[in-house]
Amino acid sequence: MAPIRVALVAGEASGDILGAGLIQALKQRHGDVEVIGVGGPLMEAEGLQSIFPMERLSVMGLVEVLGRLPELLKRRRHLLRDLIAAKPDVFIGIDAPDFNLDLELKLRRAGIKTVHYVSPSVWAWRQKRVLKIREACDLMLTLFPFEAKFYDEYQVPVRFVGHPLADAIPLQADRRAAREALDLPLEGPVVALMPGSRGGEVSRLGAVFFDAAERLRNLRPGIQFVLPCANPQRREQIEQMLASRDLPLKLLDGKSHLALAACDAVLIASGTATLEALLYKRPMIVAYRVAPLTFKILSRMVKSPYISLPNLLAERLLVPELIQDAATPEALAQLLAPLVEGGDEQTLGFDQIHRTLRCDASAQAAEAVLELIGRN
Repeated sequence: MAPIRVALVAGEASGDILGAGLIQALKQRHGDVEVIGVGGPLMEAEGLQSIFPMERLSVMGLVEVLGRLPELLKRRRHLLRDLIAAKPDVFIGIDAPDFNLDLELKLRRAGIKTVHYVSPSVWAWRQKRVLKIREACDLMLTLFPFEAKFYDEYQVPVRFVGHPLADAIPLQADRRAAREALDLPLEGPVVALMPGSRGGEVSRLGAVFFDAAERLRNLRPGIQFVLPCANPQRREQIEQMLASRDLPLKLLDGKSHLALAACDAVLIASGTATLEALLYKRPMIVAYRVAPLTFKILSRMVKSPYISLPNLLAERLLVPELIQDAATPEALAQLLAPLVEGGDEQTLGFDQIHRTLRCDASAQAAEAVLELIGRN
C-alpha cells in the first residue's frame, strides 16, 4: 500500500491518549503511516515528531488564554504554513476546538481533508458554532451517540466511534481487589468523595461534601470515605479544609479509578469524572456550584436539559443533579444514603450505556479516517 501522511494536533493529555490510540490503529490497518504535527509523549512514542511541545497549547481559563494569545496565534500561523507545505493526506484536530477549528478551516480551504476528533459542547451552548464546524471539517468523530444525532440534524458528516475509556474499563470492576490495593476495609460501606480537580471547584464544593459526609455518617454508622486528590496542590487544599474535622476519610494521590472500583457510591462534581463513575457502575449524586454571576449567564445560554454526562447519555434523569443553592449538605446526604446499598436502577442504566460506548474507539476512528481519504 502507498504510504500515507497524517497530521495531528492534540492540546492536552486526554488528546495525547486519543491521538496515540488512533496512530496505533492507523498503523495496524494501513502499515505505512507517517505522522506529523503536535502531540505529547504518548503520540511521540508512536512515531510523531512534535513540531513544538504540546504543553504550549495546554491553557485553561479566559485570563490565561488572553495572556498567551499572541504566542498561540503565532504558533498557529507557523503550523498552518508548515502543514500546507507538508501536504498531508489528512489533518486530524484532536479536541482543543478553539485552536484546531480555525486551523482545520484554513487547511480545508487549502485542499487538505480535515477531521475533528471529540466534539465541542455545541449541543449544550453556542450552538451556532456548528455552522463553522460544518465549514471546517470533512468529518466529525464523536465519543457519544447523542452528539452524532446533533450533527446529523445540521448535515455535518459525522461518525460515532465510542469512548476509549469504555474500552479500557472492564464491564465488571473487582471491588475487593481495589479495596485491598488501597488498604480499605473489605466489609462495610465506602463512599468516594470527588469534589473536582480544580481549586475553584474544591473551594466551592469541598466543605459542602464534607458536611454531607458527616451527616451521612450519622445516618449510616461505620461508613468510610475515600477521596482521590488530582494533584499535590489539591491535596494540600483539601488537608487544610479537613484540619478541624474528624472524618473517617482516606486521601489518595490520584488513583481515582481505584477509588471508584473500591467504593459503593459516589458524591461527585459534574464533569468528566462522572463518566468514569458510570463506567465503574457506581451509583452517584452529582453536584455543582459556580460563581453566582457565572451561573446567571450560563443558565441563559445552556440549552441542554441536563448537566451531567450520565443523564445526557441516558437521555433522562438517571442520576440526581443538585446545582448551585440546591447542593446543600442535607439534600446530598439524604439522597446518597439509600444509594450506598442500593442504586440498582442507576447501575443497570450505567451497564447499558457502557456497552453502547464500548466500540473499540481507536479502531472505529482509524477506519473512518481511512474511508475519508479512500485508503480503507
